[in-house]
Amino acid sequence: MPRFVATRPDTGLLSLPWDVPLEDWPEEQLVALPRGISRHVVRFVRVNGSVYAIKEVLEHLAMHEYRLLRDLERLEAPSVEPVGVITDRVDRNGEPIDSILITRHLQFSLPYRALFSSTLRPDTVNRLIDALVALLVRMHLNGFFWGDCSLSNTLFRRDAGAFAAYLVDAETGELHQDISDGQRAHDLYTAEINLFGELLDLQEGGLLDESIDPQETVESIQKRYEALWAELTAPEEFATDEMHRLDSRIRRLNELGFDVAEIDIITDWDGSQVRIQPKVVDAGHHSRRLLRLTGLDVEENQARRLLNDLDSFAAATDQQNEDEEIVAHQWLTDVFEPVVRSVPRNLRRKLEPAEVFHEVLEHRWFLSEQAGHEVDTMEAARSYVNDVLSAKPDEKLALPTPTLPEPD
Repeated sequence: MPRFVATRPDTGLLSLPWDVPLEDWPEEQLVALPRGISRHVVRFVRVNGSVYAIKEVLEHLAMHEYRLLRDLERLEAPSVEPVGVITDRVDRNGEPIDSILITRHLQFSLPYRALFSSTLRPDTVNRLIDALVALLVRMHLNGFFWGDCSLSNTLFRRDAGAFAAYLVDAETGELHQDISDGQRAHDLYTAEINLFGELLDLQEGGLLDESIDPQETVESIQKRYEALWAELTAPEEFATDEMHRLDSRIRRLNELGFDVAEIDIITDWDGSQVRIQPKVVDAGHHSRRLLRLTGLDVEENQARRLLNDLDSFAAATDQQNEDEEIVAHQWLTDVFEPVVRSVPRNLRRKLEPAEVFHEVLEHRWFLSEQAGHEVDTMEAARSYVNDVLSAKPDEKLALPTPTLPEPD
C-alpha cells in the first residue's frame, strides 16, 4: 500500500491508480490543461471538485519540495499550494515506482507557452519578464535561493494588464535566514541562461515577435532586477531637515506594492545627517488594503486599480470624508458586484472577476473616447461582454463552484 503524507488530505485521492506509472494513466482520469516544460512526468486530475497537479519524482526530491513549499506558504510567498506526497508505490508486478508530489492547481494561471500560443506583442513580453523579475526579488527577500529560475518553472496570472508570477517548481530551492549576494547572482545568471534558451525555442517555433531580440531581452533582466532590489533594500542618506524623504521613500515602496514593516534609522555624531534602510519589506500593500475594506482577495495591480475606482466613486458621490469602510461597502454593492453579475454564467470561466472589472474600466475609457463623453459603467460592461469577453478563451476550469445570480 502506498504511504500518504498530507496536510490537507482529500479522501478522493486514495482511489486513484497509484500502482500505475503516471505516464500510463488513462485519459479519463486526467484533466486536459496546458502544461509547462518539465523534466518529470506531470499530469492534472480532478477529485471532488478540486484540480490537482501531480508530479512523479524521486522520493527525497518530492519530500524536499513538499516541505519547502509548505515553508513558502507560511511566508505567504507567491507559490503553488502543496497538498501532499505519496511514497512506497509499487506497480502490479511488485516493482517500485517513483513517488508523487501533489499540489493544488492555481486557477486562472497559465504556463508561459500557453501565453505564447499566439504571438505576443513586445510590450506584453516585457510585462511577462517584469513579473518574473518581481517574483525573483520577492523570493530573495524571503531568503529563498531558487537554483533554477525560468519561465518554465513559473505560472502567470493576469493582473490588471500586467502579470503576477508564481513559483511552481521548487525542486532545486533552498530557504535561508538571509540570502547572500553570491546566491542572488547565481539565480540571476541561471535565469538569464534559462530564459535565453526558452526565447530561442519560441523564436524557432515562430511564436516570438520578429522585433524581439532574445539577447537584448535577456541582458535587460539584471538591470530590471537590480533597480527593484535597490529600491526595496538600498540605504539612503539625507540631512535631518529633509525628513520628508523618509515619507517619500515609504510612498515609493507602497506604489510598488510593498509595505515597510521596519526601517533602520541611524544619525551621525552631530545629528545633522540621517541614514535609513528598509529592513523588512512585505509585498501586497494594495491587496491587503482592499481585502480589509471589501473582502476581495485579488492580485496587487488589480487591487490598485479597484482602489482607484473606489476613490473615484467616493469623490463622485462626495464621500471623501466619510468612513472608508462604509464607502467601500457601498462601492462593492453599487459598482463592482453589478458589473460582475452582468457576465452570463457561460462566460464566467473566461477571466476572474477582478480582471473582468479592470477590463470593463479600460473598455469604458475606450468607449468614452469614441463618444466624446463619459460612458456609464454598466453600459460599458454590457458592451464589453458582447464585443470583447465572448471572444476570449476560457482561463478557468469548469468546476462546481458557487455562482452569482444571473443578471436581470
